[in-house]
Amino acid sequence: MINIPNEPNPFGSSDPSTAPSTATLPLRQRARAARNDELGAIPWLRVLTPDQREHAIAQLQVAEVQVGERICRVGKGANFWFGVIDGLLKMSNDDSAARPITFTGVPPGGWFGEGTLLKREAYRYNIQALRKSVVAGLPLESFEALLEVSIPFNRYVLNQLNERLGQFIAAREIDRQNDPDLRVARNLAALFHPQLYPGVGGMLRITQQELGLLVGLSRQRVNEALKHLQARSFIAVEYGGLRVLNLAGLRHFPQQPPGN
Repeated sequence: MINIPNEPNPFGSSDPSTAPSTATLPLRQRARAARNDELGAIPWLRVLTPDQREHAIAQLQVAEVQVGERICRVGKGANFWFGVIDGLLKMSNDDSAARPITFTGVPPGGWFGEGTLLKREAYRYNIQALRKSVVAGLPLESFEALLEVSIPFNRYVLNQLNERLGQFIAAREIDRQNDPDLRVARNLAALFHPQLYPGVGGMLRITQQELGLLVGLSRQRVNEALKHLQARSFIAVEYGGLRVLNLAGLRHFPQQPPGN
């Protein structure tokens, strides 16, 4: 049996000034229990024992997030481990920085902020919704309780940290490239990462404008890059999103790996 204390703050903090409408309630007032279909979209629940899973589910909270709304803000203390059930978020630097930088997108199945929780630091990045999204949160105390008792959960978090480190190293390399096709290809490969974002599968729901915001390119230039990648059979542009046909090809763009 694991002991997970009740979290006094239902779902972290929210700044109403960032919400698209003054009628929108703060996240903590919109929090609710997760539905069964939403629980099925949380990958780490599957590594827990039945008892651990039951306690984690009792502490999990879910909220619908509006376009432009922030889940995490630079300088705010971290008290939840967050994950995307549905939708698309972006991780970026402080708005006051001379050069705005988008670090990564967070599609369905992605969980983030474990490093900040482990260090008990304030957030060094903003997390903002690019589209209407459903976000889940596990309280810090519950997160730490699972780390204390579950080796599979520890392994899951360790793998998350390792894969994300590789992702950010690759992002640093991409940031130095001027080729728009390469930037789009590598960023798409990151969004289709099967371990970090298992909820994406083979189809990513994203618009060209949303992709442009993540990549740092205009919608028109993103459109051109997507046409080039589709012509080489790396992706298929479908209604409402993109389907990956050759993930290895995207990762190694512009050169396909041997045998492809």
